[in-house]
Parts: sequence; C-alpha cells; structure tokens
Amino acid sequence: MSASLSPALARRIALGAQGFGAPQRTTPAGTRTLRSTIDRLGLLQIDSVNVFERSHYLPLFARLGGYDKTLLDRLTLGADAPYLEYWAHEAAFIPRDSWPLFRWRMDAHRAKHVGDETTWASQNTEMLDWVRALLRVEGPLKASEIEHDANVRRGPWWGWSDVKRALEVLFLYGEVVTAGRDRFERRYALAEHVLPQHLLDLDIARPDAIRALVEQAAAAQGVATLADLADYFRIKPQTAVRRAVDELVDANVLEPVTVAGWDRRGGPQEAWLHRDARRPRRIEGAALLSPFDPVVWFRERALRMFGLHYRIEIYTPEPKRVYGYYVLPVLVDGEIVARVDLKSDRQSGVLRVQSAWFERGHQDAVARGLRPVADDAIAARLAELLEQTARWQGLDAVVVVDRGTLAAPLAHAVGTRLVPGSRAPEMGTTPHAQEAQSLSGDAHRLLS
Repeated sequence: MSASLSPALARRIALGAQGFGAPQRTTPAGTRTLRSTIDRLGLLQIDSVNVFERSHYLPLFARLGGYDKTLLDRLTLGADAPYLEYWAHEAAFIPRDSWPLFRWRMDAHRAKHVGDETTWASQNTEMLDWVRALLRVEGPLKASEIEHDANVRRGPWWGWSDVKRALEVLFLYGEVVTAGRDRFERRYALAEHVLPQHLLDLDIARPDAIRALVEQAAAAQGVATLADLADYFRIKPQTAVRRAVDELVDANVLEPVTVAGWDRRGGPQEAWLHRDARRPRRIEGAALLSPFDPVVWFRERALRMFGLHYRIEIYTPEPKRVYGYYVLPVLVDGEIVARVDLKSDRQSGVLRVQSAWFERGHQDAVARGLRPVADDAIAARLAELLEQTARWQGLDAVVVVDRGTLAAPLAHAVGTRLVPGSRAPEMGTTPHAQEAQSLSGDAHRLLS
C-alpha cells in the first residue's frame, strides 16, 4: 500500500528538493555553491527576454540571494565553461557530463529530418555541409560572423537566415555545440572541437538515458507525478517515462505515494517520492520565481501544488494582459502569496514594480494545509525582497506603479508614493491570456 502525504508536506518536500528552505546566507554564494545548486536542479532554462533580468540568473537568486552574476557567466558563457547548452527542457544550460544523456534526442531529430523531405534540413543539405566545413576550418563562430548579404535575416523579427537555421539544425543533431556566448549571442563549434573525447565516445542506450534523466527529475522535484517527471526534461512518450519509473521503483530509488487532493478523474493520482528527498518541517524565506523556474514552469504542477493559475503574458497584446508583461510569482514561507510585474529601469536607476497582486489561488489556503500569510505581512516581506533585488541589480530604489491589489500596501511598506499607472480590469472579469511559447520554443518550431 502506498504511503500518503498531505498537500503541505508534499509541497515542502518539493521545495526542499529544489533548494529552498536553507538557512539564510550571511555572505554571497561563491562558485562552488552556484555549481552545486545548478547540479541539484539539473539545468537552467534560457530565455532572451531581459526587461527585468535574463531568466537563467533568477533561479539561483531565488535560492541563494544576491550573488555575483559574473561568476555564473564564467560557468555558462565561456568557451570552456563546465556548462553548455542543449534542448533539455527548452533551451537550457546543462552540465557537460549530461550532454550524452540527450544523444537519443539528437538522433531522433536527425531521423525526423532525414525521413521527411519537406523539412528545411532535408531541402538544404548543401547549406548544412557548407556550415560544417566552415566550422571545421574556422573553429567557433557566431551566426553574425558567418551571415552575409546573400543570407541575411528576413521576415519579421523572429525570422532566421539560412546560416542560423543550419547552425540550429546541427545543434539539434549534436554535431554542433555551444562554445559560450558573446553579448548573449551563441558561439557555435563542432562538438569534437569543444567536448572531451570520452563524452563524444559515450553512447548511452535510449532506455538507460531516459532512466537517468527521470531519476534526475525525481531528485530535483522530490515528489512528482508521471506528468511532472516527463515534463522536467520534456521526455516523450510517457510510456518510456513509466518504464523508467517502474525500474527505479524496483531499484528502491522511487517509492510510490499518494498525495491528498492530487486527484484525476475522481481518483488519487499516482506519484513517487525520491529516496533522498528531505521532509522539511517548514520552508522559510521569500523568493521571486522566474516564469522559467522549475517550481512553476509546468503549469499543471504549479496549479496542483500551489493552487496557482499562471500564464506568462509576454506575447499577449497589452490591452488583454491581466497581470502584466514579465510577471513573477512571489514565494513566502512555502506559499505563493503574490505576483509582481518587474522592470529594471537602468536609465533611471530604479526597480519598477509595474503591477503587484495578492495571490488568492483557486482553493482556500486552509483547505490546502497552509497557514495564510496576512496581507500586511506579505507587503512587508515583499518590500524587503524587492529592496534586496534592487541592490542585486545595481539599482538605487524601488518604485511602485499604482496597478494591482497589492500596489498600495506595497508602496506603503517600501516607504514611497505610488506612481500613477493604468488600471487593469477587475480580477475575474478578464479571462486569462493563453500560454505563449518562449522565444526558445519559437526557435525550435522553426526547424521542423
């Protein structure tokens, strides 16, 4: 018979597995701590939106507080950095040693393109050969260093040149890897020019690689459903994930559990607990969660775990946005209590809170086993967090725009006047915007 967990305990287990709830740091995290945190998560998702801060910096800030971003740059953006990029969840930084675990995905992309003569890759084999040859002779290059008048970007802002498409196709295949970034533009190189031979020679069978990835996902999530485990590294089909789960149960790595309230079609939903998962008695601290943080990136899990109905509205026309442009959920003591739309206004030297909202969720907090945080306490905790965030961003002050249910108490807690701003529709009168794909997702779609 499966063990039963309360929703509150499951949430604490999940947050503990993600690195939340550790004692507050008295000194900024160094390289070793950054690496251990990334390795715990297994990846850092990348997105190019920079209105507040690029997404891959934010999960570490949420867990560790203010740190020197140049340390993360050395780990991720250098030509010989210990982390490189691949399509792990979406585009993400992963440990170099994890690269062979995705070879089955690389092979699947190649087989799909070769087997379908309508794909761009099948119709442009000469371009692919030309780019391969150029990288073999020249070494690591950015797309902008290769493009010329005959293949410049065309179409709308997301349009790619043939050179960029070729590089991304070869990147999907694993023939090309990232050799760092320059001003956040990828530098591409042939895999044999960047990776050590033992990684190039490592050929992990697909079932073994999927089992290893599922185990990583389970450790990073603490407790998870089959859909949660599949989504973490975007593994399809779920039958392959289920086979891996069954093998990990047989190996005593995973334990079947049920979580009260995690139901589907009227019955309890299957879930699994990783053998190394901690059972924290409490989760303390406040954090801003990027839209691409593993805690909230799978919207079904965020709703089940926190009662959070979350949609990113970056690509929603402004009049139809409900909460704002770049909205981050606010985690306080294990509960998502608010959401804020942030902008780093570097010209003015301020962190601008474009809107701020109390988070009520879809279920009563008490019914979900929570001890609701009082409204004034939420405003005070968020004010302190935003002031820390401004310092981390090198900004001098926090400015609160008069938009959202939390704006007035937040401005009071910050000790500033509200800045006039447009009022959003009353909550409940405007439907949630449809989920928009990230920039990396758009890029992925262009290649098929």
